[in-house]
Amino acid sequence: MKGEAEKLIQAREQFVAQWGALGTQWGINRTMAQIHALLMTVPAPMSTDEVMEALEISRGNAHTNLKELIAWGLIRSVVKKGERREYFEAEKDVWEIFTTVAKERKRREIEPAIAVLHQCAEESKEMSTEEGKVFHEQMRQLEEFVGFASTMADKIASMKHGFAIQLAAKLLK
Repeated sequence: MKGEAEKLIQAREQFVAQWGALGTQWGINRTMAQIHALLMTVPAPMSTDEVMEALEISRGNAHTNLKELIAWGLIRSVVKKGERREYFEAEKDVWEIFTTVAKERKRREIEPAIAVLHQCAEESKEMSTEEGKVFHEQMRQLEEFVGFASTMADKIASMKHGFAIQLAAKLLK
């Protein structure tokens, strides 16, 4: 049994490290992703102190990132009867994690980008120089494409997991 426990610890540490590296690709910092990975792979909610010990991070770092994960909707605070400490647990459903990250990234990244593209297109709409017309057309096309991609991502994220997988399989044939 001891060998199995050690293997589990090693596997979890490897996953936490890799998830941390991947986190930077979805727009969150490494520590935030590592905390998410840890909470995703443990059977019971963890306190801030337990997270700090497991990841060897400071209280401030743990606290800041736990609050940010709550803001993203990837973890939630859990109250344990008779306990004064706050505990945290992660969403474990993979499709739910994907849709949550997609929605947050859209809100934080895509919507501001669309707003800038729209503003640039509006400000250049009446330009009469060749350079101004080219700029306007590029902004308009980018706004249209990013808006379309955003709408498609919303549609996919709102689908049930099984249906989305079936649709993807058909598209990839």
